[in-house]
Amino acid sequence: MKFHDDAERREWQDADAVLDAIGVGPDQVVADVGAGDGYFTLPLARRVGPRGTVYAVDPSIERLNRLHERAEEEGLDRIRIRALSAEELAVCAGCADLVFYGICLHDFSDQGAALRNAMTALKPGGRLANLDWKKEETMRNGELLGPPVEIRFSEEEAAGMIREAGFTIESIAPSGAYHYLILARRP
Repeated sequence: MKFHDDAERREWQDADAVLDAIGVGPDQVVADVGAGDGYFTLPLARRVGPRGTVYAVDPSIERLNRLHERAEEEGLDRIRIRALSAEELAVCAGCADLVFYGICLHDFSDQGAALRNAMTALKPGGRLANLDWKKEETMRNGELLGPPVEIRFSEEEAAGMIREAGFTIESIAPSGAYHYLILARRP
């Protein structure tokens, strides 16, 4: 899969529109799991403000280093970087208002373990947001976008995994031309 720079990615994915749909606001604690170099982490940190916290979780130290540099450039000091896979460990126990998966559920080696860790990290009533690729070939300007279709999950497959982990599905909706967004709540 080709990685795109932020300017190019903004042409086909609007981070602020996604975060508006989720309802991210001031003072929240958010775990951005699969944070990469911060495409969603930085806007999340701006939204939660100086009294909120964003945990940026990703196994790639290289990408997290780039995120750290970008956060420092913007003076965003409420980002807590964790070099972990989603399956390894919950970032906290019962501290998060939101766990956000930004187009990465299909990448986890054990989706069940990742979802159990999300459940552990969330406060009672906390929310899970799963943004992922539609299970169809995605082309833009003659170029394939995203991972191979065969490793993607349909909305129904992803929702089934999320329900199986104990979450209550609140909504499933398209998110831009290529993605869907599932919002779920921890009981």
